[in-house]
Amino acid sequence: MPNYLATRLVIPICTQSASALSNPLQVVDPDIPTLASNLLRRVKVIFLLLLVWVCAGNAATAAEALNSTALQAKYKDLSVQLKNNQFQRPIYLDSAESTKELAGNIYAVIDQPFASANRALNNPANWCDMLILHLNTKYCRAGGGDGSNSLQVSIGKKHDQPLDDAYPVAFKFTAVASTPDYMHVALHAKEGPMGTSDYRILLEAIPLAEGKTFLHLRYSYAYGIAARVAMKAYLSTAGSSKVGFTRLEGTRGDGSDGQYVGGVRGVVERNTMRYYLAIDAYLSALKLPASEQVEKRLQTWFDGTDRYARQLKEVERNDYLAMKRREIQRQQSQ
Repeated sequence: MPNYLATRLVIPICTQSASALSNPLQVVDPDIPTLASNLLRRVKVIFLLLLVWVCAGNAATAAEALNSTALQAKYKDLSVQLKNNQFQRPIYLDSAESTKELAGNIYAVIDQPFASANRALNNPANWCDMLILHLNTKYCRAGGGDGSNSLQVSIGKKHDQPLDDAYPVAFKFTAVASTPDYMHVALHAKEGPMGTSDYRILLEAIPLAEGKTFLHLRYSYAYGIAARVAMKAYLSTAGSSKVGFTRLEGTRGDGSDGQYVGGVRGVVERNTMRYYLAIDAYLSALKLPASEQVEKRLQTWFDGTDRYARQLKEVERNDYLAMKRREIQRQQSQ
């Protein structure tokens, strides 16, 4: 069942009064009499347990995404941060770490009309053209054998490698909402590389004046013991000097002393930014002839990472371009 349908079905039940929930069968049909029987009591208990589980799941989903009104309010709340920040463009980034999940959020204003952004971002195939720009994405194919909206993605290293050596990740693509004033799409994968799971990429947007769009990107995943061990090893060796974008307390306003958050929050902030730059690069190239769009996307994505070299610089431009041209050709031919 699509998420938006599930939401519409769940909310009326979850918002019933306490008196109605005390007799759950009345929620389904007010005319059903309440019979004092063991069977009925068992049904009531089961119903309440299912109701709590469904409502809790619905509340968790709602907490990740906003809606048109809430996103407009968020845009107003972030008006100062969008104008004055370290990115020198209208971007706001935050991240969170819990015992089981890492998440990064980016709010940004892009110079793209909402209608064209909405149309492009609601097409699963276009997401493959975006995801392949990320350094670690080696392959992406939209659609599955069952005709479902899915993305078969291969995640690998920062250099050339055979697809057999990359880790396959299956994303389900859901177009949650698409209206003239709000859009929301979601990608979800149950499993990821190195013991990670519950990968989610959420994107929602609203139109702004002067042909611009305000968007919210959320990237998150869960991790278990194996992922913790692998991440700890990485952060103590190759990733020990890598940082994110959030400045630690007590640093100077321009961040010139280099005191940025590191560790796992640094990891999720870097990847959230890489995915945002891929979306921005894809949308910015739409105005060009189709034959020029691929090269424009590649150049724009690398320019974005080079702009934030302290956090994102991993390879040289020519190496990145050569590798991605080969990967895109492979993606188009297989």
